[in-house]
Amino acid sequence: QLQLVESGGGLVQPGGSLRLSCAASGSTLNYYKIGWFRQAPGKEREGVSCISRSGDSTYYADSVKGRFTISRDNAKNTVYLQMNSLNPEDTAVYYCAAAGRLITTQRLCVSAAADYWGQGTQVTVSS
Repeated sequence: QLQLVESGGGLVQPGGSLRLSCAASGSTLNYYKIGWFRQAPGKEREGVSCISRSGDSTYYADSVKGRFTISRDNAKNTVYLQMNSLNPEDTAVYYCAAAGRLITTQRLCVSAAADYWGQGTQVTVSS
């Protein structure tokens, strides 16, 4: 069974950057589309960015477009989320999730119809 572990979260000042990693074990990551989601206190979960199995198709929420970049290294069984120009509204717990079903990257992000979820990593943007 696929297991996902996020890392790379932390406290960063506004305008700063972080790179999140999602490491997979128990199965081969390239069988799955991967998404990054976030949830802030009192807010609904939001699909931030999703990537296809090969990495040739990506989706970004409007709130992060131009600032965040998703990528994957299937040889390392890892997916990354590079986050630049962070602002306090980006503060949330960030989760990675994997979908083995037939679904577009956009649909995965919008519906959060994933089969496996990580435990999350906290990102706090504050001065």
